[in-house]
Amino acid sequence: MDNPMRIGELGKSACVDVETIRYYEKAGLLPPPARSSNGYRAYGSAHLERLAFIRHCRALDISLADVKRLLAFSERPDADCGDINVLIEAQLTRVRARLKSMRALERQLAALRSACDARHTAGECGILHELVAAAHGEACACHAPVSSVRKPKTKTLKTALRKS
Repeated sequence: MDNPMRIGELGKSACVDVETIRYYEKAGLLPPPARSSNGYRAYGSAHLERLAFIRHCRALDISLADVKRLLAFSERPDADCGDINVLIEAQLTRVRARLKSMRALERQLAALRSACDARHTAGECGILHELVAAAHGEACACHAPVSSVRKPKTKTLKTALRKS
Protein backbone atom coordinates (compact mmCIF):
# COMPACT_ATOMS: atom_id res chain seq x y z
CA MET A 1 0.00 0.00 0.00
CA ASP A 2 1.25 3.45 -0.91
CA ASN A 3 2.01 5.56 2.19
CA PRO A 4 -0.76 4.23 4.49
CA MET A 5 -2.69 6.73 6.58
CA ARG A 6 -4.56 6.24 9.81
CA ILE A 7 -8.17 7.37 9.98
CA GLY A 8 -7.31 10.70 11.62
CA GLU A 9 -4.78 11.51 8.90
CA LEU A 10 -7.28 10.58 6.20
CA GLY A 11 -9.93 12.76 7.82
CA LYS A 12 -7.58 15.70 8.08
CA SER A 13 -6.39 15.29 4.48
CA ALA A 14 -9.94 15.13 3.15
CA CYS A 15 -11.45 17.62 5.66
CA VAL A 16 -13.91 14.96 6.80
CA ASP A 17 -14.71 14.00 10.37
CA VAL A 18 -13.49 10.58 11.54
CA GLU A 19 -17.04 9.53 12.48
CA THR A 20 -18.20 10.42 8.97
CA ILE A 21 -15.48 8.21 7.50
CA ARG A 22 -16.62 5.32 9.70
CA TYR A 23 -20.21 5.96 8.64
CA TYR A 24 -19.24 5.93 4.96
CA GLU A 25 -17.48 2.61 5.51
CA LYS A 26 -20.56 1.10 7.18
CA ALA A 27 -22.79 2.47 4.41
CA GLY A 28 -20.59 0.86 1.76
CA LEU A 29 -19.41 4.14 0.24
CA LEU A 30 -15.80 3.57 1.26
CA PRO A 31 -14.22 0.14 0.94
CA PRO A 32 -12.92 -1.30 4.17
CA PRO A 33 -9.27 -0.41 4.67
CA ALA A 34 -6.49 -2.85 5.27
CA ARG A 35 -5.48 -3.34 8.87
CA SER A 36 -1.96 -2.85 10.11
CA SER A 37 -0.36 -5.42 12.40
CA ASN A 38 -1.57 -3.47 15.44
CA GLY A 39 -5.17 -3.48 14.17
CA TYR A 40 -5.32 0.15 13.06
CA ARG A 41 -7.06 0.99 9.81
CA ALA A 42 -4.56 1.69 7.04
CA TYR A 43 -5.97 3.90 4.29
CA GLY A 44 -4.33 4.57 0.94
CA SER A 45 -4.52 7.21 -1.74
CA ALA A 46 -7.51 5.44 -3.34
CA HIS A 47 -9.48 5.99 -0.11
CA LEU A 48 -8.50 9.66 -0.11
CA GLU A 49 -9.57 10.07 -3.74
CA ARG A 50 -12.88 8.30 -3.13
CA LEU A 51 -13.53 10.37 -0.01
CA ALA A 52 -12.84 13.56 -1.99
CA PHE A 53 -15.31 12.34 -4.64
CA ILE A 54 -17.97 11.72 -1.97
CA ARG A 55 -17.29 15.07 -0.34
CA HIS A 56 -17.65 16.87 -3.68
CA CYS A 57 -20.93 15.10 -4.40
CA ARG A 58 -22.22 16.02 -0.94
CA ALA A 59 -21.20 19.65 -1.54
CA LEU A 60 -23.54 19.46 -4.55
CA ASP A 61 -26.21 18.16 -2.12
CA ILE A 62 -26.37 14.80 -3.87
CA SER A 63 -27.91 12.20 -1.59
CA LEU A 64 -25.76 9.37 -0.27
CA ALA A 65 -27.87 6.88 -2.22
CA ASP A 66 -27.11 8.77 -5.44
CA VAL A 67 -23.44 9.11 -4.46
CA LYS A 68 -23.36 5.33 -4.14
CA ARG A 69 -24.84 5.00 -7.63
CA LEU A 70 -22.28 7.46 -9.04
CA LEU A 71 -19.47 5.53 -7.38
CA ALA A 72 -20.79 2.34 -8.99
CA PHE A 73 -20.72 4.07 -12.38
CA SER A 74 -17.17 5.26 -11.76
CA GLU A 75 -16.14 1.62 -11.27
CA ARG A 76 -17.60 0.73 -14.69
CA PRO A 77 -15.96 3.19 -17.09
CA ASP A 78 -17.40 1.42 -20.16
CA ALA A 79 -21.01 1.78 -18.97
CA ASP A 80 -23.37 4.19 -20.73
CA CYS A 81 -23.57 7.55 -18.97
CA GLY A 82 -27.26 8.12 -19.73
CA ASP A 83 -28.29 7.11 -16.21
CA ILE A 84 -25.71 9.50 -14.78
CA ASN A 85 -27.29 12.33 -16.76
CA VAL A 86 -30.75 11.32 -15.50
CA LEU A 87 -29.47 11.29 -11.91
CA ILE A 88 -27.92 14.75 -12.21
CA GLU A 89 -30.98 16.11 -14.02
CA ALA A 90 -33.16 14.89 -11.13
CA GLN A 91 -30.82 16.61 -8.67
CA LEU A 92 -31.01 19.80 -10.71
CA THR A 93 -34.81 19.60 -10.61
CA ARG A 94 -34.72 19.25 -6.80
CA VAL A 95 -32.35 22.22 -6.50
CA ARG A 96 -34.55 24.36 -8.74
CA ALA A 97 -37.60 23.49 -6.64
CA ARG A 98 -35.76 24.48 -3.48
CA LEU A 99 -34.61 27.73 -5.09
CA LYS A 100 -38.20 28.53 -6.02
CA SER A 101 -39.24 27.82 -2.44
CA MET A 102 -36.39 29.95 -1.08
CA ARG A 103 -37.38 32.86 -3.36
CA ALA A 104 -40.94 32.63 -2.03
CA LEU A 105 -39.57 32.59 1.52
CA GLU A 106 -37.44 35.64 0.72
CA ARG A 107 -40.52 37.51 -0.55
CA GLN A 108 -42.47 36.56 2.58
CA LEU A 109 -39.68 37.73 4.88
CA ALA A 110 -39.27 40.98 2.93
CA ALA A 111 -43.02 41.61 3.21
CA LEU A 112 -42.87 40.90 6.92
CA ARG A 113 -39.83 43.15 7.33
CA SER A 114 -41.66 45.99 5.58
CA ALA A 115 -44.29 45.93 8.33
CA CYS A 116 -41.87 47.72 10.64
CA ASP A 117 -39.80 50.50 9.15
CA ALA A 118 -38.62 52.35 12.24
CA ARG A 119 -37.51 51.77 15.81
CA HIS A 120 -40.47 51.13 18.09
CA THR A 121 -41.17 49.39 21.32
CA ALA A 122 -41.93 45.71 20.99
CA GLY A 123 -45.59 46.48 21.69
CA GLU A 124 -45.68 48.80 18.65
CA CYS A 125 -43.61 46.59 16.35
CA GLY A 126 -45.37 45.92 13.07
CA ILE A 127 -43.52 42.62 12.61
CA LEU A 128 -44.80 41.31 15.94
CA HIS A 129 -48.31 42.55 15.13
CA GLU A 130 -48.20 40.62 11.86
CA LEU A 131 -46.90 37.46 13.53
CA VAL A 132 -49.58 37.62 16.21
CA ALA A 133 -52.24 38.20 13.54
CA ALA A 134 -51.03 35.09 11.74
CA ALA A 135 -51.12 33.16 15.02
CA HIS A 136 -54.79 34.15 15.27
CA GLY A 137 -55.39 32.76 11.81
CA GLU A 138 -55.70 36.20 10.25
CA ALA A 139 -53.95 37.40 7.11
CA CYS A 140 -50.56 38.92 7.69
CA ALA A 141 -48.03 40.67 5.49
CA CYS A 142 -46.43 37.39 4.48
CA HIS A 143 -49.31 34.87 4.42
CA ALA A 144 -52.97 34.59 3.58
CA PRO A 145 -55.29 33.71 6.47
CA VAL A 146 -55.20 30.11 7.61
CA SER A 147 -58.60 28.81 8.54
CA SER A 148 -57.24 25.65 10.15
CA VAL A 149 -55.27 27.54 12.81
CA ARG A 150 -57.03 27.55 16.19
CA LYS A 151 -57.32 31.06 17.46
CA PRO A 152 -55.70 31.52 20.85
CA LYS A 153 -57.74 33.10 23.64
CA THR A 154 -55.35 36.07 23.81
CA LYS A 155 -56.81 39.10 22.12
CA THR A 156 -54.01 41.65 22.09
CA LEU A 157 -50.37 41.72 21.26
CA LYS A 158 -49.55 42.74 24.82
CA THR A 159 -51.30 39.73 26.35
CA ALA A 160 -50.05 37.41 23.62
CA LEU A 161 -46.46 38.47 24.25
CA ARG A 162 -46.84 38.21 28.02
CA LYS A 163 -48.11 34.63 27.76
CA SER A 164 -45.21 33.44 25.59
